[in-house]
Amino acid sequence: MAADLRIVIENCAIATVDANDTEYASGYVVLAGNRIESIGAGTAPEGLESVVRRIDASGHLVTPGLVNTHHHFYQWITRGLATDHNLFDWLVALYPVWARIDEPMVRAAAQGSLAVMARGGVTTAMDHHYVFPRGSGDLSGAIIGAARDMGVRFTLARGSMDRSEKDGGLPPDFAVETLDGALAATEETVRQHHDSSFDAMTQVAVAPCSPFSVSTELLRDGAQLARRLGVRLHTHGSETVEEEKFCHELFGMGPTDYFESTGWLGEDVWMAHCVHMNDSDIAAFARTRTGVAHCPSSNARLAAGIARVPDMLAAGVPVGLGVDGTASNESGELHTELRNALLINRLGPHREAALNARQALRLGTYGGAQVLGRAAETGSLEPGKLADLVLWKLDTVAHASIADPVTALVFGAAAPVTASFVDGRQIVENGRLLTADEDAIARSTRDEAQRLARIAAQG
Repeated sequence: MAADLRIVIENCAIATVDANDTEYASGYVVLAGNRIESIGAGTAPEGLESVVRRIDASGHLVTPGLVNTHHHFYQWITRGLATDHNLFDWLVALYPVWARIDEPMVRAAAQGSLAVMARGGVTTAMDHHYVFPRGSGDLSGAIIGAARDMGVRFTLARGSMDRSEKDGGLPPDFAVETLDGALAATEETVRQHHDSSFDAMTQVAVAPCSPFSVSTELLRDGAQLARRLGVRLHTHGSETVEEEKFCHELFGMGPTDYFESTGWLGEDVWMAHCVHMNDSDIAAFARTRTGVAHCPSSNARLAAGIARVPDMLAAGVPVGLGVDGTASNESGELHTELRNALLINRLGPHREAALNARQALRLGTYGGAQVLGRAAETGSLEPGKLADLVLWKLDTVAHASIADPVTALVFGAAAPVTASFVDGRQIVENGRLLTADEDAIARSTRDEAQRLARIAAQG
């Protein structure tokens, strides 16, 4: 939409998730091009020029678009497998299957993952892709193309693995890259696809997979590469007790100390999971402003444990929410993670004081934008920020009797998305994608999942 054309959204409850948690029981938002021009209580200002559309959002809550901070899109075509495994056993069961993915499979899986997230209010997505079998095609290009076509703001965390079974790691030998090959391919992906501008739709991060699938050299050199190129760093950290044991046995220290020794703590770093963190680990993350992608459903699915999110937030650690791969969170939806984050953290030592509804919403919006390094541009509704926002319908039987709209959104059933805007462009209407054919995506994901299963069965 041209910068001088305006969309006016009126008569809605608004949760801005700004620094003051400003909310309006009935207010308006004016979009001008791809930016939020104004926001406030009551009706929109009189005399606005070039208004191309007015939306009566009665019965709706408007929030910033949701921001997903950790995912593995390719896993969309291996959902429902190894459902009763812990993390290491699950990886051992699935790596031989994942090692046979190719470009058409990855494209279809990315489309499926993005479709479900976008339909559920995600406006900024990310994918940590680290499986690059030899001869599999342009996997990064396929993923980025799928996000571009869907119209979602996107960060590709270009992953890598170089520690295979012969080196004491978990991936099959033919599923990993060499140290030099991984670094070169990662640098080429950054140079080809990363956009550092304010309204960038595509960014790239450097993302070796995990301590048990990459060498110390790849971690250290990857951190140096990211900082030379001026991009962010992402990996898995402290997900399970088995990882803690692995790091002590192999490196003589726990995961956080190991990461710090390789240059992997800092305000340009975010890590997935961080379930098994002691007080000194949390203090190190807070001191260095290292971010965390909290994935409550996946952590429960794999019996990894409950991350200490209330303690992280109290210490000043940036925390966002993640879907994680859909082979460990089959729903693939981020809006359900608002509720799951709140409920699961209340099972921990802080009990009912662990998280409230507004803290959960902040995790899924501004917290995620912080973790991805984009809090200046998105994650809250403020004049000058990007026009990434969602209209949640809360006047149906599922929510209408809950007086507080934020409580309804977080505690209630998954709310329908009437409209979702990214960069000022509407991509969802009445729960359906405007940018893709959902039925065609369903067919292609089923076909590619069946093709992968046949190939894997042949060994």
